[in-house]
Amino acid sequence: MMRRVLQRLALGVVTIACVYTATFILVISLPGNPLQEGERNMPREVEQALRARYNMDNNWLYFLQFIQGAIKLDFGPAYSYPDWTCNQILATALPVSIVLGALAILIAVLVGVPAGVLSAVWRNGWFDLTIVAWVLLGVSLPTFVTGSVLLTVFAVYLRLAPVGGWGTLAHLPLPAITLSLPFMAYITRLTRMAMVDALNSEFVRAALARGLAPRTVVWKHALKVALLPVLGYLGPAAAQAMTGSFVVEKVFGVPGLGQHFVNAALNRDAGLILSTVLVFSTLLVAFNLAVDLLYGWLDPRISGAA
Repeated sequence: MMRRVLQRLALGVVTIACVYTATFILVISLPGNPLQEGERNMPREVEQALRARYNMDNNWLYFLQFIQGAIKLDFGPAYSYPDWTCNQILATALPVSIVLGALAILIAVLVGVPAGVLSAVWRNGWFDLTIVAWVLLGVSLPTFVTGSVLLTVFAVYLRLAPVGGWGTLAHLPLPAITLSLPFMAYITRLTRMAMVDALNSEFVRAALARGLAPRTVVWKHALKVALLPVLGYLGPAAAQAMTGSFVVEKVFGVPGLGQHFVNAALNRDAGLILSTVLVFSTLLVAFNLAVDLLYGWLDPRISGAA
């Protein structure tokens, strides 16, 4: 097991380095820079001094500077936000996105897995058809539509939640539910498909033939096998949710990392782009590693084959 973890960690480090390098190449390939006069209205002499200070005219030194910053976890100033460093922005915005994303994934799992199981058990009935229709809506509707509807109904008309903002428990439900809906739909669909296959398998028939209660067979035996594809989806889904959603953050006024990342891309802020991408890729690798370990726990054959 330890050897497997070390192999995955080594592969993760290589993956992060490749993503970091590819992102840097894309950033320096974009026309313009955050120090241009049209964007920052600074004198040409000041711009030239700053470009020399941060080695922006020498791509090799510029890249080494960011590598050193990544190793030291010091990403330098954020050009898009005067008097702010990238570390300060990450320290302020990342916890917000993690809380919102973790709650969204928790809601998606707690609702999606039971819904998928019951849909598979009662397939072709009214409940199954309702779940299938709901899954189609959840996958098809963009979050800015569902977020606007929830905001209008529960915050404007019913006044059960604040219109926007962040800082209290009352601000959590609407953005978390909005962010969770697409993940919930996919989890429900994956659980239903895997559960149908599991219920038609030989080991389920054998368990029922031995006299085990149907409820025990469904929730203890079949569900354990059906969770494998769901876990495979949860790795990248959790990373995506916990690094924030720009649309949800924009609709509900949540000060998360997503909108900072978009602003950095629009302003060609290399430091903030690279630091955010490093966070994104690290979380993705970490969650995928956790999924691999959970795979081995749910199915020992996978652990033995690795």
